[in-house]
Amino acid sequence: MDHDHEGQRVSRRRLLTGVSSVGLGALVTACAGKSPVTTSTGETVALQAVTDADLTALFAGARTCTLTASTTQGPYYFDADKIRSDVREDKQGAKLRLALRVQDSETCKPIPHAVVEIWHCDAGGLYSGAEAASGGGGTPPTGPPPTGTPPTGGPPPGGDTDLDPTDDKRYLRGAQVTNQRGTVEFTTIWPGWYRGRTIHVHVMVHVGNEKTLTTQLMFDETLNSEVLATQPYAQRTGRDTFNDGDSIYRPSMLLKVTKARDGYVGCIVLDADPDHDGV
Repeated sequence: MDHDHEGQRVSRRRLLTGVSSVGLGALVTACAGKSPVTTSTGETVALQAVTDADLTALFAGARTCTLTASTTQGPYYFDADKIRSDVREDKQGAKLRLALRVQDSETCKPIPHAVVEIWHCDAGGLYSGAEAASGGGGTPPTGPPPTGTPPTGGPPPGGDTDLDPTDDKRYLRGAQVTNQRGTVEFTTIWPGWYRGRTIHVHVMVHVGNEKTLTTQLMFDETLNSEVLATQPYAQRTGRDTFNDGDSIYRPSMLLKVTKARDGYVGCIVLDADPDHDGV
């Protein structure tokens, strides 16, 4: 990651150049199923070492252009003013590295210089900037309660209105700028759950000054069960919504996930429509 851009305002939507994804080669190795990934490898493999063949294996379906399903941005989106690849801050959970490729849905060509934002809840179902309104449901964890007081119901109504943050937390939110291959990488944790929704990560793609694509990423339920059986996730029980019962879930939103020695690696191709002609 280029630390010179750390913390710059996403709202500027600057077309940053030279922003590379540290350790993309390691993600390629993991998602292509070639060998386990270690932290040291992930920090030292240079982007230039990644071949076109590797990228083809990494992003299965990159040559098939099908417009990615759009969703509303939901109730917890706001401009977090953070350009960074590692969004974890002090949040505990299973390490998840995401490799996202943004391409044109008509030409299959990568889209460089696009701003890609992600945001999701923590292991306890809370969103930064909205801790008092998020979370909800389940058997409460033992030990000290998390910051904020989650309600007993599900999330507030969604839509496309930006949230006015009610706290100063910004964990599990961040943005990156796609490189010439249309690729970004994030390091985060496996999301938790809250009532009424399956486990998911929100993604928004900006091309120029426009919100070009808003969608969500999902996980195979076998892996969800595996992660939720570990700490700190296992402190909460009573999950009520799974992929097959989620109103937003689509099979095309499933990440291709591979286990790594220090967590998990997830990859997906996002087909965006910059000219908004619906193709």
